[in-house]
Amino acid sequence: MLLLYQLTLRLYALGIHLLAPFHPKARRWVRGRREVARQLQKLDPDRPRLWMHCASLGEFEQGRPVLEALRHQWPDHQIVLSFFSPSGYEIRKNYPLADVICYLPLDSPGNARRWLDTVRPQLAIFVKYEFWYHYLHQLRDRNCPTLLIAAHFRPRQLFFRSYGGFFRSILHCFQHIFVQDTGSVELLRQIGQEAHSIAGDPRIDRVLEIAGAAREFPLVAAFAEGRPVLVLGSSWPAEEQLLAELLDRADRPGWRLLIAPHEIREKGLRRLESSLPGPVLRYSQARPETAREARVLLIDNIGMLSALYRYGRLAFIGGGFGQGIHNILEPMAFGLPVIFGPRFEKFGEAVQLCQAGGTFSVNHVKELEQVWRQLDDTEHYQRAVEQTQQYLERNRGASRRIIAYILQHYASEIPRRGGKAIDRS
Repeated sequence: MLLLYQLTLRLYALGIHLLAPFHPKARRWVRGRREVARQLQKLDPDRPRLWMHCASLGEFEQGRPVLEALRHQWPDHQIVLSFFSPSGYEIRKNYPLADVICYLPLDSPGNARRWLDTVRPQLAIFVKYEFWYHYLHQLRDRNCPTLLIAAHFRPRQLFFRSYGGFFRSILHCFQHIFVQDTGSVELLRQIGQEAHSIAGDPRIDRVLEIAGAAREFPLVAAFAEGRPVLVLGSSWPAEEQLLAELLDRADRPGWRLLIAPHEIREKGLRRLESSLPGPVLRYSQARPETAREARVLLIDNIGMLSALYRYGRLAFIGGGFGQGIHNILEPMAFGLPVIFGPRFEKFGEAVQLCQAGGTFSVNHVKELEQVWRQLDDTEHYQRAVEQTQQYLERNRGASRRIIAYILQHYASEIPRRGGKAIDRS
């Protein structure tokens, strides 16, 4: 199985390199990894290090409250933040609370050895996914405390299959796994992984923080003033087409539509402008007086969405007709009921809240119309809002629980003051 794992990764890397001349994301993936050695030269050999690894942007937002708590607890330590995907690295490469931000080299014995010989972490934290065999086994062999946080497991994953012994060995490399729910606990117990506890999802702490300190956007406020707004967040063409069909067949008088597409390429923006009932106005071209007259406000930049939910009454989150829904916790933190497509089974909060009536999954335009009209009823709407708020309240505090564990078990290995980094090799 190890040989198959290594062959799969080599083929993956070959495919990315072949795509790089034609695909911007693949090109950034390749170029970014050429810079890793140079970026690691910023490390001070006389200061101890903490390492957090995230697959992409969503995992970073989950790990961010924990990273910031570590920075507060050990301000003299260097923090290395690594990403696998350009989607995370490109957006957070200037994040100020990490000392080094870079891509993680693809998993191999040599890459893992060189990385750990250079970084020499006193604590390693992986967020939710990214189960890299060589990195994790070498961390275990070097006796480096290694934690997995915000984990969410599902029965169909390879760890829990009869032939999944190779993958189960990876989970046993973690000294402790912090999971989001009881279902994950039961799955870990079935394979004999007892070093785990329920902490919840640190993203909840983050989205509540964002909601409490959300910026105001006067132009968006002018657009939304006195009118209900549906926020279509992180949308893909499937959600955009569904909404266009709905507005064609059933006018929603008084409602305004605020769209923040997942990708803001010019071709996609033009397609949206031509497919939606107007007037459609781009944020970059708007003024308060023109925004008041617009039916649709199109956000043509990245970075605003998490604060824009404050202007909404409903949220429709993208990704549910593709690989899986995007972040539904951000609109929930502003008290919005959330609608999304059918592919949400990997997201525990979505599953729980669909059952409780706080979120709603739709497969086609008729279901979207039914849900939207259902939420026109004040009582039904308020019941959905209450379910989302109760969920957030029950599950807040994950980052505090994780940091308390780290302080209890590893405080002696992570001194409060800088010193010569420990070589665990």
